[in-house]
Amino acid sequence: MRIKLSLLALFLGSALAGGSSFGWSQPAFVGQDGAKQDMKDAGHETKEAAKDTGHGVSQGTKKAYHSTKRGTKKAWHKTKSTTKGAVEGTKEGAKQPD
Repeated sequence: MRIKLSLLALFLGSALAGGSSFGWSQPAFVGQDGAKQDMKDAGHETKEAAKDTGHGVSQGTKKAYHSTKRGTKKAWHKTKSTTKGAVEGTKEGAKQPD
């Protein structure tokens, strides 16, 4: 008698555990999820990914522009300073005979 009761309990337990998973795997409504909705979702995700990529490129371009601008100004100022020093040194050298 105990073996029958144990087998019955095991069978009912496995039926409840396995049966509920079949119910959860089905959509709530027949037309709710399908290939069309999957395609729409994929399209929306692609659109958002493209926006994120565009934003990243924009930020990178701005950063590169500003870095180049700063580097160019720095090089210009150093060249100006060096040139001025060279001119002054040449004037000094021309005035003083060796």
